[in-house]
Amino acid sequence: MTHPEFPDVFAEDIPSSGELALEDRSALRRVSGLSTELVDISEVEYRQLRLERVVLVGVWTEGSAADVKASMAELAALAETAGSQVLEGLIQRRDKPDASTYIGSGKARELREVVVATGADTVICDGELSPAQLTALEKAVKVKVIDRTALILDIFAQHAHTREGKAQVSLAQMEYMLPRLRGWGESMSRQAGGRAGGSTGGVGLRGPGETKIETDRRRIRERMAKLRRDIKGMKQARDTQRDRRLSSDVPSIAIVGYTNGGKSSLLNALTGAGVLVQDALFATLEPTTRRGHFDDGRPFVLTDTVGFVRHLPTQLVEAFRSTLEEVVDADLLVHVVDGSDVNPVAQIEAVRQVIRDVVSDHDGRPAPELLVVNKADVTGDLAMAKLRRALPGALFVSATTREGLDMLRRRMAELAAPTEAAIDVVIPYHRGDLLARVHADGRVQESQHNADGTRIRARVPVALAARLREFAST
Repeated sequence: MTHPEFPDVFAEDIPSSGELALEDRSALRRVSGLSTELVDISEVEYRQLRLERVVLVGVWTEGSAADVKASMAELAALAETAGSQVLEGLIQRRDKPDASTYIGSGKARELREVVVATGADTVICDGELSPAQLTALEKAVKVKVIDRTALILDIFAQHAHTREGKAQVSLAQMEYMLPRLRGWGESMSRQAGGRAGGSTGGVGLRGPGETKIETDRRRIRERMAKLRRDIKGMKQARDTQRDRRLSSDVPSIAIVGYTNGGKSSLLNALTGAGVLVQDALFATLEPTTRRGHFDDGRPFVLTDTVGFVRHLPTQLVEAFRSTLEEVVDADLLVHVVDGSDVNPVAQIEAVRQVIRDVVSDHDGRPAPELLVVNKADVTGDLAMAKLRRALPGALFVSATTREGLDMLRRRMAELAAPTEAAIDVVIPYHRGDLLARVHADGRVQESQHNADGTRIRARVPVALAARLREFAST
């Protein structure tokens, strides 16, 4: 989600030097241009909207002023997507976050004054806070405190619609919540004793039972175990569909990129899919696969994947692992970048980092990447010139005006030319050299031993497939 005031997010110049001057360290700086407070609205209308009124706070520990500016602007966009109303944005310059309250006790008191002055009911921190930091900061500011991870999880929960998506988000939320579970007063620490009159003895002789918080933790773990089983079952159905696609020679192309970069719009423009297009972060959570054709008539399948973001919570990466596997098995990655963003290069690196993590977990090799800078119609000439210098191999397109789509189709056809073929062969046991080559150069989908040799289903280079043709399974 874009915001017209984000480019001027700072009320004053913040030095980009890596050195922390004394005045920088002691200053809790107000960030201007982030407010989304509603105007000309009645009290009745406001109560119907039920928007949370939030103050954003971040700690600048490294990077340039532009980096921290972009991070806070993105946090504001995330808050808006979650349905919040941003009142203020504050940044503190320090060498590392405070271990107790994230921003330090003195600055926490100043933050409390800002909360009172603005009437905010929530503080959102631009980072992942430990359970102790959350508790201490809440006590200091006396309103609800959430961190960037909890905010992203909330957005995912709002946007998940399918059974698999809801299960994945629920699992991620529980993994995040479990170590942060805490109670107020004595209700969460009250213990239940043994059964009266039982063999364990009466009053004063029974051992302590579970506290309420221990009970809640046990129930959460049980629920998490069930969700993992459910997701595993859903994954099998998805794997069956993907195996069917991989067993054919139709190129599989995955659209990846930062959230709200225009991936769904590009899918619609290339295939006429008609999927949801919305100016909101994480509008797409469930992958959508559509069939298309190149200009030479060759078919291809194009998959729109979930968008990424800086500091994507590890809980989400784990929960959406089955969804992200579309990236692992793709023949080509079309990496879509929002050219109108203030820092598209940082977005590119954030996406590539997630892809590296997912691919390495599967001991695979990343597919070829085609970098596509979208929204060329709304990107300024100066920004376009800078991007052309920074990204020499990229294509510049507009999914809205269809500018550059013909070139994109041609380039996709070139990069998705068949270099691999699907095989289903039985390799005799005395040809271990061929079996080793399949494992080294191909992507094995299934392998089993029988009386005649090793039956193996895989995708291998075209030359190797031709050599293995004589061992084709009948």
